[in-house]
Amino acid sequence: MTDATVRIAGPDDAADIAAIQVRTWRTAYADTLGQATVDALDEATLTDEWTRAVTHPASTVYVAREGVTTVGFCAAGPAPADDTAAADGSPPADAAEVALVATVLVEPRWGRRGHGGRLFGTAATDLRALGHTRGVTWVSQSDSAALSFFRSIGWNPDGTVRTLDTGERTVRELRLTGGLDIRFEQ
Repeated sequence: MTDATVRIAGPDDAADIAAIQVRTWRTAYADTLGQATVDALDEATLTDEWTRAVTHPASTVYVAREGVTTVGFCAAGPAPADDTAAADGSPPADAAEVALVATVLVEPRWGRRGHGGRLFGTAATDLRALGHTRGVTWVSQSDSAALSFFRSIGWNPDGTVRTLDTGERTVRELRLTGGLDIRFEQ
């Protein structure tokens, strides 16, 4: 494998991030989200959204690169109250210390090379430096690859679920949680 790196994304990375999202969702999530939903993804619109995301002060987007090719990305930051609340809406005791890992996505053809681990490990290190001790993420119940990844680092479902409606399908997501004291080899 050529040189594999992770760095914080900038606006110039937004088009690559959008392209990875479109290719990955069309490859891996058509059955989950519905074919029409993934076919409707617009790279230009997503590029604009990712441009705003990489410059948003409350979160950080990271990109994984293999050589000169961007192969994956991760978005993380402080967890919004809705993402950490109990079923009754009450906040957890450690709410101020909880981070949200909104996504860790590696294009399937670049999978199984450690990029997801490097992305998560870099984000976890930065989140710990900001005072976060625990994280949450939402994963589709049918996404065995993502569930396996998060379970391998000690993140597990906490019993909270949400249902999203794509207009074509309903997607049941599990909230996973775990510590941020995780290190991967760079």
